[in-house]
Amino acid sequence: MTAIAHQPPQTVRANGIDICYEIFGDPSAPPLLLIMGLGGQMIIWDDEFCEQLAGRGFRVIRFDNRDIGQSSKLHGGRRLSPFELLKLRFFHIPVAAPYKILDMAKDTVGLMDALDIKSAHLVGASMGGMIAQEVAISFPHRVRSLTSIMSTTGNPRIPPPTREVAMLLMAPPPKTKDEYIKRFQKTWKVLRAGSFPEDEARDVALAERCFARGLNPAGVGRQLRAILASGSRKPRLHQVTAPTLVIHGKLDPLVHPSAGKDTAESIPNAKLVMIERMGHAIPIPTWPVIIAEIAEHAHGANAQAA
Repeated sequence: MTAIAHQPPQTVRANGIDICYEIFGDPSAPPLLLIMGLGGQMIIWDDEFCEQLAGRGFRVIRFDNRDIGQSSKLHGGRRLSPFELLKLRFFHIPVAAPYKILDMAKDTVGLMDALDIKSAHLVGASMGGMIAQEVAISFPHRVRSLTSIMSTTGNPRIPPPTREVAMLLMAPPPKTKDEYIKRFQKTWKVLRAGSFPEDEARDVALAERCFARGLNPAGVGRQLRAILASGSRKPRLHQVTAPTLVIHGKLDPLVHPSAGKDTAESIPNAKLVMIERMGHAIPIPTWPVIIAEIAEHAHGANAQAA
């Protein structure tokens, strides 16, 4: 196999904050941005996953969202309370937030500006899918294609997460490295919704990498507030003109599988791919089909634009 070009992590100023990013693949290849979800550092996009995507003919760029990893840490916002969640769910009283998904979409566009990228293929997972959707709505000329993975429109009618996942999300942050690693293992075991020994064997090393890069529990809380304060994109998603692929796991315990169907139904001509045995994660056995779908979709969009 040909070695994949790799540009180590760097930090650039974009949209008024510092964003840490990393690039895999040929600098002349079409750019493809990977946008991670709630509390997830960019390295949750596995190195080999990035390399395999780059091997399909893309310049793959992963980055830390604001308030996570080695990008800027912001300030403000209290820890989310169960009472606020109840008010939101039953009385539709909005959650207050220091920033919203639109601000994170502007971060993505700001990174593209800093890297002199006029337009790119966007692939977002979970909250990253929400950010990618918002870029496609608000900055349509910057998006060559959109891939929304295990994400949602924000439609309040979508069923909530399972009780087990909700309790994990609302649990107080771990206090020590050992506690963090154990929580990391437990969280991903629950999110994967099944047994994936190859992934589980990597969890401790990945948790150690995340810990070494720096944790920011308050930032994760602000990201969650951003999601809840941003409301539903569903009424605006019909404006999306980018070719769209929606991927969702049939066993997703965090973002109900119906959210994937709702997303695909809300975006004109979107393609929906539901993955067997997939929860709220991208485990190694699903890589061949997911990478193939992303690559075919993005290359197809390139061909249409040519």
